[in-house]
Amino acid sequence: MTMKTLLIYLFCLLPTLLLAQTTKPDDRGYIVKVGDKAPDDFKLVLTNGQTTTLAKLKGKVVVLQFTASWCVVCREEMPHLEKDVWQAYKDKGLMLIGVDRDEPLPVVQKFAKDMKITYPLALDPGADIFGRFADKKSGVTRNIVIDQQGKIAYLTRLYDEKEFKGMLAAIDKLIK
Repeated sequence: MTMKTLLIYLFCLLPTLLLAQTTKPDDRGYIVKVGDKAPDDFKLVLTNGQTTTLAKLKGKVVVLQFTASWCVVCREEMPHLEKDVWQAYKDKGLMLIGVDRDEPLPVVQKFAKDMKITYPLALDPGADIFGRFADKKSGVTRNIVIDQQGKIAYLTRLYDEKEFKGMLAAIDKLIK
């Protein structure tokens, strides 16, 4: 291999190596961190058939709640999200979207009805949206708070009252 060929090869390989380094999951399964620009190159298809993107929601505080109907911890957290996040902030510039991991529309619609939530749910076939934020092998029950400029402001994992209160404080600070 000539020196020129080797340099071209390394130049082409370097971005891949850097990307692999930045997408290594942390101890909670996240491949993003607070301060990162949130991935926004995906479409959220809501259960009512409407679609949106993070780019369209820029200027709002956005909370993406990754969930699934079979998830016991998600079910524990959802009433708190409904009351303490959605009802408290929906008229103050916040958008909360539950992103249901890899379940069909009828299951997700029944899930929302059973949980008595009024915030929108979106479908995530193949967990492709989830995989932009966390290792697909890691579990659901996580919230990603995204600020008005599209940067990640807070991350939660599982339902922990102290962490949830921290998320509420972060949302409150962003909204004011």
